[in-house]
Amino acid sequence: MRPRRGSRSRIGAEPLPARAQKNIALTGFMAVGKSVVGQRLAERLRRRFVDLDKAIEEAEGMRVEEIFARKGESYFRALEKRKLKEVLGQEGQVIATGGGAVVDEENLRLLKEKSFLICLTAAPTMLLQRSGGAKGRPLLSGEDKERRIAELLRQREKCYAQAHAHIDTTRLTVEEVVDEIMKEIRQRSTPSPLPSPSGRGKG
Repeated sequence: MRPRRGSRSRIGAEPLPARAQKNIALTGFMAVGKSVVGQRLAERLRRRFVDLDKAIEEAEGMRVEEIFARKGESYFRALEKRKLKEVLGQEGQVIATGGGAVVDEENLRLLKEKSFLICLTAAPTMLLQRSGGAKGRPLLSGEDKERRIAELLRQREKCYAQAHAHIDTTRLTVEEVVDEIMKEIRQRSTPSPLPSPSGRGKG
């Protein structure tokens, strides 16, 4: 994501309609910007921010890539599942999930039920660029990393498609992505006008 343009910070929290006070969860491929966007969104809304991968690292006392290397992906996914369920037991948070969390059917169901789920997207070339060449990304091992990204995106496509909203971050700054999220939340929190008794609207 491009750096911020100038100063677009807000003073104080931005209130949302009562119906929007549930958790806001971010999904999307690794390096798409879930953590940095989530933290900025939480600051703007004055909400608690939870980075799921960081929470797992703190609980295990080692980094995600170390967990993968020492104990395997299945062990990590089990940790991820337990931690996500624990986090979703609370409300009013901004949550950045791991890129593969939604592949698990129960995780996806819980995220859709307990949060407003937003999928951040970006072009594979941009994802590779943001990942710093995939250093420290155990799922992107191999020579052709961009091809591996495209392959994983295809595998997760149906899961990501189930998010309540999708935002393409390829050409946006962090602040612009947060602005788009705020728009989505407000639009979906505004009640639709009731039809007139005749079934027709006014006008």
